[in-house]
Amino acid sequence: MRIWFYLFLVVFVGFVFLTVKVILIKKEIKNMTHSLTTIINTDTNKLMTVITPDKDLKKLTGVLNHSLKELRELEIEYKQGNQSLKSAITNISHDLRTPLTAIRGYVELMEDENLNQRQRDYLKIIDEKVKDLGELTEQLFDFSKNVDLQQKIKVSPTCINEVLIDSTVSFYSLFKKYHITPQLDICEEKVIRNLNENMLKRVFENIISNAIKYSQSDFKIKMTPDGVIEFSNQTASLDCTRLGKLFDRYYTVQDSKKSNGIGLSIAKQLVDLSGGKIEASYREKVLKIRIRF
Repeated sequence: MRIWFYLFLVVFVGFVFLTVKVILIKKEIKNMTHSLTTIINTDTNKLMTVITPDKDLKKLTGVLNHSLKELRELEIEYKQGNQSLKSAITNISHDLRTPLTAIRGYVELMEDENLNQRQRDYLKIIDEKVKDLGELTEQLFDFSKNVDLQQKIKVSPTCINEVLIDSTVSFYSLFKKYHITPQLDICEEKVIRNLNENMLKRVFENIISNAIKYSQSDFKIKMTPDGVIEFSNQTASLDCTRLGKLFDRYYTVQDSKKSNGIGLSIAKQLVDLSGGKIEASYREKVLKIRIRF
């Protein structure tokens, strides 16, 4: 009888010991999880620490700390490379502006010369190409300001309807130049979202500018009270492959009036950063770009 009592006592003590150990390990794992989450989400050089005597948890902590150090090194390299890229793009765009301005000046001087029709046609082509290059230079400069988009953005209650209408009206001269009559179907109910107004305006301007380049004399803008904006226009310049790359950086559609440059890529970055969604579809030669905030 005494043997069974001692056996029960040993089993009971062992059970209590294992239970306490499991509880302590679970508590330490929770602390590690909280510590790891805090370190990842904050700009700190701290490493994880544990007070448990468990060798496996200590080994796991060592592995995690090693990974954190490598992650920080990669983050530093990324930020330095990002800043270098931004500076290089800014310098290039500035360097391109000076000769482009000079070329435009000489073209304007040549327009006053006594040229025959063939020479004027050539001069017109040169002027258009210089304008195209100037626009791409501006987009390149615009992109340099968006390389580091992870900074905190100031937002405020913004009426999407008003920004959309103002952005559309600003393209009046280009609509007239390309003989495009935009069809607007914008809800009267004000749609208010916490957004950065300047950023929202740039999204709309990039998309409208891109649509003008593709459009075959038609352009529609529709907005519903639930915050969905749809831009659509007919174009024969796309297919499924090109559609999938429409928001890629530097991707161009060569047979459009002008290449789309990086305008749509910037628009996507800004929409994503604003917490919205942007997508494109192409059916029966109609390109639709839909945004939801």
